[in-house]
Amino acid sequence: MSGHILLIEDDTAFQSMLREALEQRGYRVTTAGRAEDGIALLRGGGFDLVLSDVMLPGMSGVEAIPHLRSAAPGTDIIVMTAYSTRELALEAVKLGAYDVFSKPFSLKEMDIVIRRAMEKRGLQAEIAALRDSLRRDGPASRIIGESRAIMEVKALIEKVAPLDTTVLIMGESGTGKELASDTIRALSPRAAAPFVKVNCAAIPEHLFENELFGHEKGAFTGAATAQPGKFELAQGGTLMLDEIGDMPLAIQPKLLRVVEQKQVERLGGRRPVTLDVRLIAATNQNLADRVREKAFREDLYYRLGVAVVHLPPLRSRKEDIPLLAQHVVRRLQGTLGLPVHGLTPAAVAALCAYDWPGNVRQLANVIERAAIAAEGPIDAP
Repeated sequence: MSGHILLIEDDTAFQSMLREALEQRGYRVTTAGRAEDGIALLRGGGFDLVLSDVMLPGMSGVEAIPHLRSAAPGTDIIVMTAYSTRELALEAVKLGAYDVFSKPFSLKEMDIVIRRAMEKRGLQAEIAALRDSLRRDGPASRIIGESRAIMEVKALIEKVAPLDTTVLIMGESGTGKELASDTIRALSPRAAAPFVKVNCAAIPEHLFENELFGHEKGAFTGAATAQPGKFELAQGGTLMLDEIGDMPLAIQPKLLRVVEQKQVERLGGRRPVTLDVRLIAATNQNLADRVREKAFREDLYYRLGVAVVHLPPLRSRKEDIPLLAQHVVRRLQGTLGLPVHGLTPAAVAALCAYDWPGNVRQLANVIERAAIAAEGPIDAP
């Protein structure tokens, strides 16, 4: 196993012996006789592990641990001492040392610990690379754009997605609220569990309670069998309430009670059903304005807004339009088989000059209509 080790040891005889033993095992070794010199070398980068004595001229090896960690946060530190005590070992580990060895020690034992530290560092590098790959190619990569506004949205989604908390997604029509909810679910521990979506604007008010909470047999005329509601259908998974701002005011206190108590009671039911459901709500309305208009309950607004994702309108991130346009063209090539491979500079300029009140949905619609009408592989909308 290869790796670059920084050896901080003022005893030249011991330093020479340990360096030779490590090099025979395939490691590259750089030495320093003082902690201060070792810290300076470590700041230059390139080290996989630090071996440091405790008794050093100037700063001690234990005192140096925080400085070494600051110089290279991902590099493990092994402390060596001829004066080992339980208190010293605990202090070294508390400050961030990977391990503590008492002199004299077995080179075989030291080699095992070094190999484990190196393997851990390699695994951490693989995990970091995997995370980068997921950011590039994972669910969040479907949110197209490199503007500061959209990168902040991606970062927030990646932060809140693993947390089992309610999320409120706000944004104008066409900004991608459903895509944001899909991404949150895909990055969450509930990714493989049910995902139920409800469009609150499409449900008649008199059917709302039955749609969300379900009913028992005989609860009303025509209820020949029991029927679970959307909350129960999402059990163990995620429920998305789209266009939550259009939910009837009369239903809102019942939703609040379900969200707070984590229980739902079917129409005609006598026993509440305990829920294990993550809730995502979305709206193109300003809920604060709806609260002031007495059209939305303030307590429900605050209960839903534990984590709020604001999707920016396309007009505020026009630098993303070329990327979005090319993404739409590629999608059209795959879904419709259209021989359109790109946009002319004039077409891109025209797209960027418009304010797009319908946001990304309108942009995609315009490009699709232009692609269908295009007479060559590259055409302007």
